[in-house]
Amino acid sequence: MATFSVAKVYFVVFFTTEVFATYVRVQRPGPDDCEPVVVAHRGSSGYVTEHTLGAYALAVTQGADYVEPDLVMTKDGHLIARHENQLEKSTDIAHRPEFADRYRSMSVLGFNITLGWFSEDFTLAEIKTLRTIEPMPLIRPGNTRMDGSMEVPTFQEIIDLVKGLEYSQNRTIGIYPELKSGAYFRSIGLPMEPAVVEIFHRNGYIGSQAPVYIQSFEANSLRILKKITDLRLLQLIGRVSAQENARMITPGGLKDIATYAHAVGPHKNHIIPRDFRNRLGRPTSLVIDAHDAGLKVHPYTFRAENAYLPVEFRSKDPADSALGNLDGELEAYLATGIDGLFIDQPDYLVRLKSRFCN
Repeated sequence: MATFSVAKVYFVVFFTTEVFATYVRVQRPGPDDCEPVVVAHRGSSGYVTEHTLGAYALAVTQGADYVEPDLVMTKDGHLIARHENQLEKSTDIAHRPEFADRYRSMSVLGFNITLGWFSEDFTLAEIKTLRTIEPMPLIRPGNTRMDGSMEVPTFQEIIDLVKGLEYSQNRTIGIYPELKSGAYFRSIGLPMEPAVVEIFHRNGYIGSQAPVYIQSFEANSLRILKKITDLRLLQLIGRVSAQENARMITPGGLKDIATYAHAVGPHKNHIIPRDFRNRLGRPTSLVIDAHDAGLKVHPYTFRAENAYLPVEFRSKDPADSALGNLDGELEAYLATGIDGLFIDQPDYLVRLKSRFCN
């Protein structure tokens, strides 16, 4: 009669399990497997208050390829997710008497810019006592029902959420942070660039194949990042016709960007301008020129509400908050050959992608 060694059985079971687990990890679908990639702008912010774990989690379960947190710094050097360092627009800090004495004007290069409460004046422990509010209550009144129910997340908490959801989703989920006001934070001794790279590297996101893009409007921030990481970088290009933006969208400007970045994120009007009636016009050559320079193109921002849609895609309901024909706008932009886009309602693009992506 054959005899069996318990040790051998354990070895076979362990080895087989590990090989299968490794196979599953290798075969797990990634965020760049099928373009256009869906970048959940501030999470699924059309449905849940922006830059909260709830918004990011919903985006993932809706099928987004990447979640996009905007990052600012706290007084003690932590990265947190806010669209800007001014806190009263997206938290309840204006109703917190214990912080009334922190209200001040912010000065940049000697000029007083605005009044408010700013992230760099608060420790992470203090930030964690705040609760988020909907920053666009007239456009998204439904989101206001969640006011006061969620914390401001740290960048590490967002990574932890994403890594946890990868198991239940059985796919790799990308992370796409934007560094907000990098030059300003460097000027006050809180450099964001090494902080974001350290967190990414510590969590195993290393190299240009990692499911990551780091984005900024500031070319200098991206050049700093280029020196300290091989993670992919994206140059954002603003909507306004500033001289720098005008230069960036030329063939020569795009070739310059390709020396330090992997992709561009232009305002969508640079790809299809709107005419005097606020209707879509003819596409420009930006997508072709960027591809010729070796750059991916991920325009921003697509939103389903009338307030943000071209006239021809708005609903019959005249309210700015009414949902229009976002599918129509998306179809027009997909026809230009873009590689992905930033969107507040990621489920719209996920549904359109399902026609040609498994």
